[in-house]
Formats: sequence, C-alpha cells, structure tokens
Amino acid sequence: MSAEATNPATPGPITPGAPRRRARPRIDLRRLGRAALLGPAARGRLPDAIGHVVEAHRAHYPDADLEPLRRAYVLAESSHRGQMRKSGEPYITHPLAVTLILAELGAETTTLTASLLHDTVEDTDVTLDQVREEFGEEVAYLVDGVTKLEKVDYGAAAEPETFRKMLVATGNDVRVMSIKLADRLHNMRTLGVMRQEKQERIAKVTRDVLIPLAERLGVQALKTELEDLVFAILHPEEYAETRTLMALNAARGDDPLAAIADEVRGVLREAGLSAEVLIRPRHFVSVHRVKRKRGELRGSDFGRLLVLVAEDADCYGVLGELHTCFTPVVAEFKDFIAVPKFNLYQSLHTAVARADGEVAEVLIRTHQMHKVAEAGVVALGNPYTPSGEEHLDTVGERADPTRPGWLSRLLDWQQSAPDADTFWSTLREDLAQDREITVFRPDGGTIGLPAGASCVDAAYAQYGEDAHACIGARVNGRLATLSTVLKDGDTVQLLMAGTEGAAASEPSRDWLDHARTPAARIAIRRWLATHPEGPSDTGPEPRAPYSGPSARPAAANAVVDQPGASVRLAGCCTPVPPDEVTGFAIRGGVVTVHRVACSGVERMKDAGRAEVGVHWADAQSAEYRVTLLAESFSRPHLLADLTEAIALEGVAIISATVEPPAQGRVRHTYTLQLPDAAHLQALMRAMRNVPGVYDVGRAQHATAGAL
Repeated sequence: MSAEATNPATPGPITPGAPRRRARPRIDLRRLGRAALLGPAARGRLPDAIGHVVEAHRAHYPDADLEPLRRAYVLAESSHRGQMRKSGEPYITHPLAVTLILAELGAETTTLTASLLHDTVEDTDVTLDQVREEFGEEVAYLVDGVTKLEKVDYGAAAEPETFRKMLVATGNDVRVMSIKLADRLHNMRTLGVMRQEKQERIAKVTRDVLIPLAERLGVQALKTELEDLVFAILHPEEYAETRTLMALNAARGDDPLAAIADEVRGVLREAGLSAEVLIRPRHFVSVHRVKRKRGELRGSDFGRLLVLVAEDADCYGVLGELHTCFTPVVAEFKDFIAVPKFNLYQSLHTAVARADGEVAEVLIRTHQMHKVAEAGVVALGNPYTPSGEEHLDTVGERADPTRPGWLSRLLDWQQSAPDADTFWSTLREDLAQDREITVFRPDGGTIGLPAGASCVDAAYAQYGEDAHACIGARVNGRLATLSTVLKDGDTVQLLMAGTEGAAASEPSRDWLDHARTPAARIAIRRWLATHPEGPSDTGPEPRAPYSGPSARPAAANAVVDQPGASVRLAGCCTPVPPDEVTGFAIRGGVVTVHRVACSGVERMKDAGRAEVGVHWADAQSAEYRVTLLAESFSRPHLLADLTEAIALEGVAIISATVEPPAQGRVRHTYTLQLPDAAHLQALMRAMRNVPGVYDVGRAQHATAGAL
C-alpha cells in the first residue's frame, strides 16, 4: 500500500470558471501532517485531522455515527506514528487521503473505518485479531482483503497472488476493491519521487488491472483520473500535447458549448421541464481519443453537455425536446436507461447539431443516475444491508452490485489457473475485454459473456468442464458451429453428446482459436495437456470418392429452344424437375442447363454465352441425377446408415465423398440417380431422419465442369 511523494505534474482542471461537476479538493498534506503529529485528540472529541473526512461524510450521511471513525483514526495515527512517506509527510496522511476520496464518493461509515486502517496490519504491529476485536468482523474482512502478501513468503508471485486474494475477497464484499482503487489513486497522485522505471511499472499495472476494475465497478470518477495519471507517465509527449490543446481551448474568447448550453436551457424552460444543464469537460485521455478519431478538434469536442433531471420519465421528455428543436445525430443515440450497462451505468446519450453545424454531445440522466455513474458501487452504500436490495431487481446478474456477472466468471476461472504467471497474464487478458453481452438460454436463463465471445465460450460458461462434450449449438433456432460469434440478445441452445443422435465429442486445438473467455481457454488447454495425442476421431475416416454404377445424366426431359442442339445438365447445380432452369449454348452445338439460382448462370452471362430457353417435358417418367450435400455430427457408422437410407429409397449412388471431421462435424457429398424427379423431396427427408444428420440440401459446385 505504500504511497509516495506528491507529483507536481498531476493533471488538474484546465477550464477556469466553466460549469462542471464539483472538483475533488486536494488534501493539504502539510496541514494534515501537523495535525497528525499532535497525536490523538481527547477521548470523545473528533481530531482536527479527520475534519475533511467528517465534512464529506456528513454530506452523504447526515446522521452517521462518527465514533468508529474517531477510534479508527486514533488507532491508525498511533500505530503509524514515526513512519514517514518518501516525500517527508507523516504516513498517516496517506490513509487520511484515501478515506477522503471514498467519503466524497459517498462510501458509508464501515468502508471509511476500514480505509483509515487499511495499512495498519500490513505496515505496523497491529494484528487482524486486534482490528476484529475493536471494530468487528466486517471491518476486519475489508482490511484483510486489501492487505498485501509478503514478498518474503511469495517472492515474485507476491503481486499477482495479492491481486488474486483481493479479487476473491471482492467476490464476497465489493467494498474491498473500492478501498483498493482509492488507495491506488492516491499513490498515483503522489508517484513523482519514484524512479522512472518504477513509476512506469506501477502505471502499467494500473492501466491493465486497476482501471478496468474501476470501469467494471462503475467508479468513473476514479477511473478517469487514473487514466489521466497513467497517460501522463506512459505517454508524456502525447499528454503534454493534449494539455496544450486543452489550455488553448480554455483561453478562447468564445465557447460553443456554453452557447449551446444556454439554448438548451431555454428550450427546456419553454417546455416546462425542470433540468440542470452543465458543461462536463472531457478529461485528458478522452480529448486525446477524440483527436485520434477526428483529427482536427472543434471547440465543442472538449466537453459534453450534462442534463440532470428528477425522474426517469423526464429524461425522455428532455430527449424529445432536444430532438425536436435541434437536428439529432441519429448514429450517436444510445439508451442506457432501458438497457443499463453491466456496471450499473444508466444514461441517455445523444448528439444534436445547431443550424450553423456545431455539434454537441449530450448526456441525460437523473441525479441518482449521475451519482451512480460517478461512484458506481461506492454510491450504493453498503449493498449487503436490506436497504441495498432495491439495486438487485434490475437486469439479471450483471446489475447485482454484490456479485457482478464478470466477477463471478473471474472467480470461477481463477481457481483453475495453475500458477501465478498464468493467473496474472490471463487476468490482464480478461480485463482487456471492455464490453459485455448477454445471451439467453432456451429456459429463459442468461449467460454473461465478453463481446466477441463464441458458442465455445457459452458452452464453458454454462457447463464448466462438461462442455468438453459439446458438439454444436443452435443460435436463434438455427444450427451453428461452435466458432459462431454471439451477439447481445442471442438465444443459444448448446448441443451436448447424446443429443440430436450425436456421439461423444472432445475438444480440439481449433477450439482455442474461438475461445475468448479465460474459463474456456484454461479448460481447453488443461484437457489438451492431459491428452497430448489429441482428440480421438469418432467419425468416419477421410475417404476417396466412392463410384457406384456408371450412368450418364438424364437430359432427355430438358427441352431447349434450339433445334438440333444436344442437352447437358450442368454438374454444378444438377437441375431436376421441377427446378426453374435456363440454358446456355456452348461449343459443339451443346446447351448446358442450369438452375436459375445457380452461381454459374452469372458467369455464363459475363462470358457472353447466348442464353437459351429451357423447359421440362414429361417430368415424372425419366431418371434424373442430382448432387446432395449432407451435414452431420460425427459418429460411428454414420456413413453406413446414410447409405442404407438412400438405398431404401430406391436411389442409386453414382459417387460419394466424405470430408475429414472438423469440430465434431462431417460433410458428405452424394451424386445420386433418382428413379424420377418427384422422388427428390422424399429422399432428402429420409436422409435428414438419419440420427446425427442436421441438414441436407442441393449442392452448389463452382467448377469449370459446370460448362
């Protein structure tokens, strides 16, 4: 937890006097240092050093019992007494600063008490049992959750194992991570006296782990400042350039956002809508991203309008007025009220343009939504008390602040990570996936997955290691391969061994190419490691084409409008009555007959072939040749069963090709001689009824032989 000295390059507000959210006051470390050195106050009297914390806490909880804070400060100050930070301030200024950050975000008393004590067990002689005896089990759990593991015991694995321990603790109480995020923010603010290489190492861990965790917990106020501090350390040139651009914009005489804000206030006033309209300046990283996206920045690109109202319905009322009185940029509209983000975020996003073409992005939300948007789970107080239950009735697992869906998945796969290095690298990969989707099971349940996840990921999310036996899926009712990428709102039915007549399946290395979630990747890798010979092949072996009795295409019933021409049925689409067909004259007085839907038709037209009219004569009296493609799940004896089904229909097999199994699936191509055209549909039904066969259709070949 060790915090460092003040960093004079810490990004600060750029736009003087502009309406914006209340800035977070910085602690005067020298003043707090003097107060701390005076020692604890008289019993029952609040020490001056925690005056900032008390003021911020009372703003959110006017009736809070401050006695635990007083006792926590007394213990922290006395136990840290004599310890100094590298910048020279008394160490107690660090837990005070961390606690103030949380108090301003609206953390309740238990969290603040644990925050004041968060370094005592790690850095002083205070034991966890003493904290438990003095402050109770809840505070002790939070303090233990953020206490580092010792390098002397864990060596190089100390940092990743500390994060593993912290995440497990967060799974039981999300307030653990709230304290850690505030702790890292103050350390990042005061990182300036560290060696450059250590600054960069800490900044990279902050970027890869802490910032994504802040995003997932919805604590945007911490996330945005952490992003700016990391930006300043890891990209100093881009940071300096962005800071200059923001300073130049602040010095402009005209502010287009201010003008648009005035117009919006007038529109809403005339509509009788009570709303607070603020200008919300973009932070450094946000401005940098907009510049990379658009190149040249406009004056309105340096901020967004924030409209705050009292009720949910008022949000839509404001939206209607803005879209009526300004020109809406339709592509920018998003409704995160009807469909909240997985981190509890709710807001309407839109963009509107004035007649002069100036565009402003607008956020519309209630005051309560704004509080949650800024502070995330911290704004919920203690989510484990009955008063927090109202937050559990929203959209499924991803709106549960006590156990978000992403955290449940993280806790599941971390148990399977074989070592600290695997856990550490996989954690960073997992947290890099910054968007979540929800897919539905046929029973109405939901599965939360990162964007870009496939049916492989859904299988392991639902079945764990039993997903090794997954052989396919239906997505929105249609059969799909395991590699199919899922979209938000899809319905996924996973097909396991024993369903649809399919035999057992096993993972292959190809599955790793389609797995996005750590749970799936770790499980597949572990299975492959214990089966180095690779998955067994229970399907048919690759075969050379099988040739049956010799026969020629039956073209006698195709009548062409070209006297004297001989007729050839195209092998690329194998037309049979009553297919709609057309013909093309080729060399030697031959007319090839294609199905109208055949891709070869366009090629023939492009090649300048003359199109010839074709119709069928007596469609029920002659033999016809057709090529069918059957797709099936891999299982033993499938080829024999299909061949038997075809033979029972009185159909001769001219040739057959079976492709090697891939992902538990097999493709069979049959060229068949039908006794009559009317028999085709009955044959296809018989083939589909063979267990394991999930589709049969007419083959479409793109070969030169089509001519």
